[in-house]
Amino acid sequence: MLLKKGSRGPKVVELQKALKEEGFWDYPHITDYFGSVTEGWVRKYQEAKGLFVDGVAGEETLSSLGLLDTDLSTNGYETSNGLFVDQHFLPQGEYLEGPVNKEYVFLHHTAGWHNPYQCIDIWARDKQGRIGTEFVLGGQSVRGNDDRYDGVMVQAFPEGGYAWHLGKNGSQHMHVHSVGIELCSFGYIKNGKTYAGTVADESQVVKLDKPFRGFQHWHRYSDTQISQLKKWILYIAERDSIDVRDGVVNILKNKGVDEAFAWNEDAYYGRVKGMWMHVNTMQGKVDLFPQPELIDMLLSL
Repeated sequence: MLLKKGSRGPKVVELQKALKEEGFWDYPHITDYFGSVTEGWVRKYQEAKGLFVDGVAGEETLSSLGLLDTDLSTNGYETSNGLFVDQHFLPQGEYLEGPVNKEYVFLHHTAGWHNPYQCIDIWARDKQGRIGTEFVLGGQSVRGNDDRYDGVMVQAFPEGGYAWHLGKNGSQHMHVHSVGIELCSFGYIKNGKTYAGTVADESQVVKLDKPFRGFQHWHRYSDTQISQLKKWILYIAERDSIDVRDGVVNILKNKGVDEAFAWNEDAYYGRVKGMWMHVNTMQGKVDLFPQPELIDMLLSL
């Protein structure tokens, strides 16, 4: 989708409203016409966000505003426990086909928008090489105005394939032989805004009892995300014969929340097979964060 000077229609209205929510629209009216005023505010937004400044709302600008829409498709399958996964594969060359046996599960969050298809499309267009996880779990918009992707699971490449998702760690074997699941979530909220400057709706913010990684407010993992995540963890555990109670769940039960959400030497070097979070293998990472509902779910496995 491309919106530029001369465009008309409801998508232009959505663009203007999104610019207004971000503080880049002070024209007294929302219209359905993309004229000089809209072009000027798009330029200001692009400049402020470090985007290519041309006054045209293309994929990069629309993605930054959370407006790059990818229709839900039906190219998927039902799992043995009744879940449905949609397949929206990365282009060949953007992942390694394998197949390889899986011995670990890793939980991440995207630090971005709620649309899992959009997340995969961004991986496909970036210049970072074969970066991605097998699964991406949709969530709710941090603006509180869109839940159509909440709980939607999308597969980014075929079973047995892999892509790089752990960054620097002590085990190349673990990196290759792990299944990654991304939860769509922006992460920490500071002064009511995401790191990208988007204003977070109150319904999307969770306040922790004490700060985690220096932040007390976070973009909430939705109830649907958490309940679906449990089902997907159990499915992958069965599919790949992985004991997901080993790793972070075992630490959570025996040593508590602080240890479970900290860097862990056994995780970093791949010494303990099972399930971990990205925060366990890379210092400075914040995915996942200790939301109480997430903790309860992990303890129930």
